[in-house]
Amino acid sequence: MKRHIILLLFLLVLPCTFAFKQDFSGPIQLNWEMHFKGKADMRSPFFALTAMTWKYSYSSTVYRNRVAIKLKNDVSIDKTRSWVKWDKIKDPEIRASLLHHEQGHADIQYILLLEAERVLKNRNYAVSNYKAQISELANQISNYFDTMQRNYDEETEHGSNHKMQARWDDIIRDKIEESRIAMSELQK
Repeated sequence: MKRHIILLLFLLVLPCTFAFKQDFSGPIQLNWEMHFKGKADMRSPFFALTAMTWKYSYSSTVYRNRVAIKLKNDVSIDKTRSWVKWDKIKDPEIRASLLHHEQGHADIQYILLLEAERVLKNRNYAVSNYKAQISELANQISNYFDTMQRNYDEETEHGSNHKMQARWDDIIRDKIEESRIAMSELQK
């Protein structure tokens, strides 16, 4: 009998805030007890929800008609809005499979972090409208990764399609590696 489980609904929030720590060392490693402290939505058809946030801010300096920005860029898990229906994942296999799928969402969010760092820092901005340009680029990045998150859920059937989950695992691993290489090339 094939088990069908409904897994995760991704929630991405894009506020612009200040004062946070950057960590590019790797994706957040999800843990049921640490990251899923919110009250489960019993009306939801999903077994879990991971609420993630991307925050960015910058300071700018104009010198000789050029704009230089100092970017702060961070992703995090909102533990109070992330939840799991414990009664639905008592089986250790289902629990592990669901957490693996959830980790894919955190990994995609890490790719967003790396790409935002690369794209936003390495542009030439016009002095006259750099704020609008940065905002537009940030919105494009957010929209791209929001679409990637939705595609991940749809194509993997929220993790229940194991063949597609394995395919997405490869895609995510490759994207992380590509993003790390691109970042290291820029830092040379």
